[in-house]
Amino acid sequence: MGADILAIKDMAGLLKPFAAGVLVKALREAVDLPIHFHTHDTSGINAASILIASGAGVHVADGAIASMSGQTSQPNLNSIVAALAHTRRDTGLDLDALNACSDYWEAVRTHYQPFDTGPKSGSAEVYIHEMPGGQITNLKEQAESMGLGPRWREIVRTYSEVNMAFGDIVKVTPSSKVVGDMAIFLVSHGMTVKQFEKLGPDHNLTIPNSVVEMFSGSLGEPDGGWPKKLQTIILRGAKPQRGRPGARLKPVDMAEAAAAVEKRVGSKPSPADVLSYLMYPDVFLKFARARQTYGVVDVLPTPEFFFGMQTGDEITVDLEPGKTLVIKFLTVSEGRPDGHRTVFFELNGHPREVDIRDKSLQTSVAERAQADPSKPGHVGAPIPGMVGSIAVELNQQVAKGDPFW
Repeated sequence: MGADILAIKDMAGLLKPFAAGVLVKALREAVDLPIHFHTHDTSGINAASILIASGAGVHVADGAIASMSGQTSQPNLNSIVAALAHTRRDTGLDLDALNACSDYWEAVRTHYQPFDTGPKSGSAEVYIHEMPGGQITNLKEQAESMGLGPRWREIVRTYSEVNMAFGDIVKVTPSSKVVGDMAIFLVSHGMTVKQFEKLGPDHNLTIPNSVVEMFSGSLGEPDGGWPKKLQTIILRGAKPQRGRPGARLKPVDMAEAAAAVEKRVGSKPSPADVLSYLMYPDVFLKFARARQTYGVVDVLPTPEFFFGMQTGDEITVDLEPGKTLVIKFLTVSEGRPDGHRTVFFELNGHPREVDIRDKSLQTSVAERAQADPSKPGHVGAPIPGMVGSIAVELNQQVAKGDPFW
């Protein structure tokens, strides 16, 4: 069929060590292609799976730098390299260099500690729910945001039941998300899978859109099709689409798309902006609004971006090669009745101050509206000023050069 490589993509880390040896050996005997083994360490024993796969002749295996490995990440690369040293499968990788790299990322990881909500140890529970490593933390955050955090174990069990009801499907983005969405839907509605399966197509439940789209054929169709009874319930009797989903996509005019993005965000988009908008319109527009409000914040050091600066702190910001800002935070004024504070700082040794709106302050002073580029008719002033008079009336036609205020 023209394949160049055969990958064992074990997103949930389900391939147990001795099974990995059997599988890789069988594949090596059946095909001449290189075999690539990708797994996650959710169970805590998948480094062993890689070692036994190595002994069976696997060509490529994925690992993660020690300080970023384990749990829902990949197995520990540093330890695997050490384990294979002085064997016929010696990797040839420099263990000292890997350990130095791990030290760096260990320090970086501390900055993200408040967001590091993954499991703290391996768990054999993964063999029951079969949840991909990349999804566990996301689904847990989703459950917490909906107030279902204390019912996580119930969600995990329901996830397993939904997966089997759907046909024990291949669970990788986005199909794994669909299973998770359905599990959270059932738990939040106090329903079991068996109760859901007893519904008819005339129910009035608002099933998650991702589930409806998958069963309508938007992600394709598994071998043998979707379970017919479930499909009827989820689609409420509607006919599913047939054939390859990509064949139904309408052609996109990139120039028109770029113009639409420019109109929505008020600035000329990059090619990456246009592609982001086409794939994830809502997410991109939220990102674009944040970028308009705060500027390009990816030049800021990570700790200061997440946690801010304390009085007397000084940081450097590299805007571009050869252009560095030295910023020293001095103090913040008391809040004013209009809800603003003044921030005092030094920029490259020169004193500066800026007024900011403190949203934690209550104020009865009416705020002046700001222009929103995404809304027709909003025109932002190029410089601060005051409108003294307006020279035109509503709906009056103006020509180039005519004053309008």
